[in-house]
Amino acid sequence: MKHDVIIIGGGVSGTSLLYTLSKYSNVKNIGLIEKYSDFGLVNTSPRMNSQTLHFGDIETNYTLEKAKKVKRYADMVMHYLEHEKAARGNQDLFIKVPKMVLAVGREQVKTLRDRYPSFGQLFPGLKMIEREEIGRIEPRIIEGRDPDQELLALLTEDGYTVDFRKLSHSFASNAKALNPELAVYLSTKVEKITREGEGYIIKTDKGEFEAGAVVVTAGSHSLKFAKSLGYGKSYSILSMAGSFYTGPRVLNGKVYTMQIPKLPFAAVHGDPEVHNEHITRFGPTAKPIFFLERYNYSTFWEYWKTFGFGIRPIKSIIKISSDKVIFNYLLKNVFYDFPWIGKRSFLKEIKKIVPNIKLEEIKFAKKVGGTRPQIINNETKKLELGEAKILGDKIIFNITPSPGASTCLGNAFEDTARLMDFLSGRFTFDREQFEKDLVPDNTNEKLTI
Repeated sequence: MKHDVIIIGGGVSGTSLLYTLSKYSNVKNIGLIEKYSDFGLVNTSPRMNSQTLHFGDIETNYTLEKAKKVKRYADMVMHYLEHEKAARGNQDLFIKVPKMVLAVGREQVKTLRDRYPSFGQLFPGLKMIEREEIGRIEPRIIEGRDPDQELLALLTEDGYTVDFRKLSHSFASNAKALNPELAVYLSTKVEKITREGEGYIIKTDKGEFEAGAVVVTAGSHSLKFAKSLGYGKSYSILSMAGSFYTGPRVLNGKVYTMQIPKLPFAAVHGDPEVHNEHITRFGPTAKPIFFLERYNYSTFWEYWKTFGFGIRPIKSIIKISSDKVIFNYLLKNVFYDFPWIGKRSFLKEIKKIVPNIKLEEIKFAKKVGGTRPQIINNETKKLELGEAKILGDKIIFNITPSPGASTCLGNAFEDTARLMDFLSGRFTFDREQFEKDLVPDNTNEKLTI
């Protein structure tokens, strides 16, 4: 089967690109290959992530510049979600709850207070609130807490909790309605990608496909395919598994803690379940695992092939883990998944948000929590933070476009624009209509890649 464009991976990133190509370009002969039987079954699944639409307002590890880009891309997803709810009555795609980042203690309070003026300008709906208002919105944050402990929070009234798997289905369904010619190949595993003439041959367990251009949106697997074609040789993957604990509804919305400086891993936060308002989920933990996918032990050897056999990746790991902050963090997180001791250890982290929560109120969430691929640059021997995209000759590898689900439409915009160049100007991309539909009216800045 021959296609102008083939997308490999049917999570929220792959399906958002499928939708963008189908609605805003005149490329019709598109194929999407997904190895599982349905869309969004790996890290896009609501069981594998915190279900948060990240804008950059309460993520204290974001610089102002990163927050500007993330906000712009997350706004696109927000517009799409609201349109789907209004036009098609898709009530189960998301819920809206208040969200805040909580500063505890004098040092954190000062950091957050200093952060507010610039971020408050970027996010007009962001409010700085003191102890009394924090307690009014989230009573359990105050109950049982030392009255002399300094508290401050940044609050947004409209926080989005999203079922990104259902969002993937929405993208795919709308793409098919717009472009009946597109083809989706589920339960089809890609075994090898080879360059052939002006395009690519994709070998799968269901036969071969030809493509004029390829976009690989397969998470950690993307780097494996990139390396097989000679790209990304200086990179390795550090697979970080995040687990969660759950309890009764002790929070009314999302509550994030302050990010630890130097750490690329998400700080502990409490979130409502998108489909069960009576449950609060706390996490994630973060521990390294030797698999490309959580709970999929068949990806063990694939991980090592992606990590790379040689001295350079080992040197990188040694240098990264020799940092005292990172080493202590990883060591502590290893114990959080252990029976008995893990629950008691993680309770201390939860108590930073809900001081009087009891041990019997929480339990380890089995089979909840996915894998986030952190990119190691073996030349600098450092972790590459944020998005990892490798561009090749008529091929794109999206490894970890962090925060991937929140920026999926922005990444789809970038990849669609590049695909127009890959396909020698034979097709067009209606950027103007894309921006009209998905970019907020209050910005005059054009999208660029």
